[in-house]
Amino acid sequence: MRILGINAIFHDPAAALVVDGTVVAAAEEERFSRRKHGKRPVPFSAWELPEHAARWCLAEAGLEPGDLDAVAYSYDPMLAEPGTEGHDAGWEELRTRYATRAPHFLATALPGLDPGIVRYVPHHLAHAASAALAAPDPGRGDVLVLDGRGEAHSHLAGTYEGGAGRGGFTTFASQRLPHSLGLMYEELTEHLGFLRSSDEYKVMALASYGEPRFLDELREHVRTTGDGGFSTGRIDWGALAKARSGEDRWTDDHADLAASVQARLEEVLLELAAWTHGRGGAERLTLAGGVALNCVANSRLAAESPYTDIWVQPAAGDAGTALGAALHLAWEAGERIAPMPGAALGREWSDAELAARLEEAHVPYERPADLAGTVAEALARDEIVAWFQGRSEYGPRALGHRSLLAHPGGAGNVDRLNAVKGREQFRPIAPMVALHHAAEIFEGPIPSPYMLFVHRVKPEWRDRIPAVVHVDGTARVQTVAREDEPLVADLLEAFHARTGLPVVVNTSLNTAGRPMVDDPRDALECFGSAPVDLLAIGPFVVRRSALYEKGVPA
Repeated sequence: MRILGINAIFHDPAAALVVDGTVVAAAEEERFSRRKHGKRPVPFSAWELPEHAARWCLAEAGLEPGDLDAVAYSYDPMLAEPGTEGHDAGWEELRTRYATRAPHFLATALPGLDPGIVRYVPHHLAHAASAALAAPDPGRGDVLVLDGRGEAHSHLAGTYEGGAGRGGFTTFASQRLPHSLGLMYEELTEHLGFLRSSDEYKVMALASYGEPRFLDELREHVRTTGDGGFSTGRIDWGALAKARSGEDRWTDDHADLAASVQARLEEVLLELAAWTHGRGGAERLTLAGGVALNCVANSRLAAESPYTDIWVQPAAGDAGTALGAALHLAWEAGERIAPMPGAALGREWSDAELAARLEEAHVPYERPADLAGTVAEALARDEIVAWFQGRSEYGPRALGHRSLLAHPGGAGNVDRLNAVKGREQFRPIAPMVALHHAAEIFEGPIPSPYMLFVHRVKPEWRDRIPAVVHVDGTARVQTVAREDEPLVADLLEAFHARTGLPVVVNTSLNTAGRPMVDDPRDALECFGSAPVDLLAIGPFVVRRSALYEKGVPA
């Protein structure tokens, strides 16, 4: 079967294509539209579809809309309950109405598509499938989904049983709205002066600077209920810490509040995981939903939950429901599901296409005989490198395909990269490390190919790689296996040979408020507007010094 998955209802619109149980392509609309998160999560934006992403997925497979057997839309309007969030019921009714009309919107956006093949997959079931069916050995293990909201719930725990086409998803527990750990974290994000449903990762970073001195108060409002669910009472945030505007400096109160909510979230997740294990009893827990992008909480689950294996969907947010919805329909149809081949599921360009783009831009470039060695040499000189290689990533993490790279040995590189990207100085930057060196330097879940856990940096290494050590002594690690990423492995090996450090700084190739770079034009624009020393784009390199020599404005 040829199944196109669509996420459009809340935020992070995306499309994914699954053919005969194999993931062929997946991409987020923001990478095409250059609008962060694709759209804001408001009811009157629910009609907006990932048109560019969907067309690209089909083109990548050489398909036309009329060739599809099914379209999986990751929201079921029949399950929606307007007003459950305390919002105006009229707006929620509008969201539901748009979802009901989605088959016709899709047929307009993709001429030739039969609207009759569009099927609704409940939001949290799509999240669950994106984890349980995309993981190694698909369909094995328990699954836990936590986010802001779906149709009428904010949480789902269960498992796939019976094998493809012979069983379905068994629900252990599902928490009804308005109780929501994701919405609680969103409220905190807004109270701390950040953008709600967008900047929650900033709150997680800020939490490391505080002490959880409000934890007792939060335990009174946020607690598990003993039946696999939880309750989140109304919290008077202002009584704990003064609201912060985006222009204000953060205070110890703000950091302590962030630390307290983060700590309570982790405690509740551990209790939910223990309850889920008591029902399912599997060795592996798969995670999805926006809360699953909280890598600090993931690490506590890995260390303290009854599960011996934790697998997190790299696109755990709503974008991943496009993939999950398609996988779920494939499972129901009896397709043999292949594990997700990695996060590199987006666009790529041939060497000839990249050369043509560089020629069109009239920038001087070269093709070194040893790309990895050339980039490693630049990094060893403490230059900042924009790295554009292969297929773009699906999900919010830069994993060695659309990255900014730097030397980990200079503590000042944290401020330097944050300045390049125009983001808050309390934000950490992450390390990439060769898999076979990871355990020498870091303590935590290994392998960690998707940067979804935090690791304790061993004391003897903290002064050697200070740029990637957060204030609490941790790092959000990406391990690199040669069989998965041979070019990045070559780069790490070449850098190690020159510096004695098997670690390179890796952060996303973008500037503040912009989506991650996706195509060559984006890469050239970012390189031209930010103080980056070298652009490695495919087999070519562009040097900032060469631009000045030629007189090209940089």
